[in-house]
Amino acid sequence: MKLQRLLSLTRQAVDACQLIDDGDKIAVGISGGKDSLALLYALENLRRFYPKKFRLQAITVDLGFEGFDLSQVTSLCEQLSVPYRIIPTDIGKIIFTERRETSPCSLCAKLRKGALNQAALDLGCNKVAYGHHKDDIVETMLLSLIYEGRFYSFSPKTYLDRTKLTLIRPLMYVDEADLTGFCNKYRVPVCKNPCPADGFTKREYVKNLTKTLEHDNPGVKQRMFHAILNGNIPGW
Repeated sequence: MKLQRLLSLTRQAVDACQLIDDGDKIAVGISGGKDSLALLYALENLRRFYPKKFRLQAITVDLGFEGFDLSQVTSLCEQLSVPYRIIPTDIGKIIFTERRETSPCSLCAKLRKGALNQAALDLGCNKVAYGHHKDDIVETMLLSLIYEGRFYSFSPKTYLDRTKLTLIRPLMYVDEADLTGFCNKYRVPVCKNPCPADGFTKREYVKNLTKTLEHDNPGVKQRMFHAILNGNIPGW
């Protein structure tokens, strides 16, 4: 995927769901993976010509795993002229050493989001951008169907009453495969996920299930995405 196409899909989401307003300061959650780094590229390039003026602040919540090197991400942010802050935490130690969680993802996500939101507030941001893409939206819907018995997926824009932050997902129209292609084409410095649970989660199971469904029924992922768009899910 070329940068121009990534920008086009990002702007489509921003315009359709009114994700950005004049004067916004947006915290971009950077995990070091392809999704968050592609989001940083997209928003920084969109910022240069978008009629509504906004600022960016890149933030990484460092979970404390040994050997997690963010030096290339730091260099990328300098190259893009986006201020970058790394928030050190002991979340990894708490979950895997102290609590020894057998299903760590839910607690980890809660702690990471809490740390990210607090950092965003401390840095004067009013919005937080996540790198969730089309596949994430479809997979979340399947997770809800399979494990909760309800038709649900997270919305493009969510207002948090407690913090008064607004969460936005500008990559909602972008396929994961296209993000992989973009990062390969532009040699984006993607960091390997250091989490011990990576690849062994319910989300990974649903990701593989989606690939199987798409292989056996070409176009099914797009049809499921349209079902979400038209499904009257709260927040959509």
